[in-house]
Amino acid sequence: MFTGLISELGTISSIERGESSAIFTIKAPQSVAGLSIGDSITVNGTCLTATSLSSDSFTADVMVQTLSLTSLSQLEVGSAVNLELAAQMDMRMGGHIVQGHVDGTGTVVSMTPGEKWAEFVIAAPEHLTKYVVAQGSIALDGVSLTVGAIDDASNTITVWLIPETLAKTNLSDKKVGDLINIEVDILAKYVERLISKGVSRGE
Repeated sequence: MFTGLISELGTISSIERGESSAIFTIKAPQSVAGLSIGDSITVNGTCLTATSLSSDSFTADVMVQTLSLTSLSQLEVGSAVNLELAAQMDMRMGGHIVQGHVDGTGTVVSMTPGEKWAEFVIAAPEHLTKYVVAQGSIALDGVSLTVGAIDDASNTITVWLIPETLAKTNLSDKKVGDLINIEVDILAKYVERLISKGVSRGE
């Protein structure tokens, strides 16, 4: 489990692509200090497993399904990536419950700077926006954010990014047309499942 609070901005140092997988090496000196082989870590919101470690980097295998369902396939050497180690139960739980299971991708529509924040608008598939509500939680590239507004007519989601978020994540690097990983609030999916099974009727 994760919280969506990014602990480090890492850098892709190498990518070995195969027919059905890829091996990413990510430079992340702060994260490596708290990472062991086999541990989970999110990379742009996607939960991966550390397969080897060096003094300042780790590697992770990425399967073809993950590459096809997330924006990780677009990463290149030099790309900045949001990283978060798995949450510990004795830590303060900021953000919201994030699983690192990306539900799909959206597309950046606009990034408009403001005096103290930036307005960030993404277009998302309708099968994801149905789980999104204003003032609810959403994870974009692994970053826990509060939904500022949602437009059902255009299937766009608006969030506002404070300077701290812009400085400590890769969201400030996003350009119009870029893909971004989306994980909707898991609680919304549980509620839908319960209702579909008739729990609300006491069955």
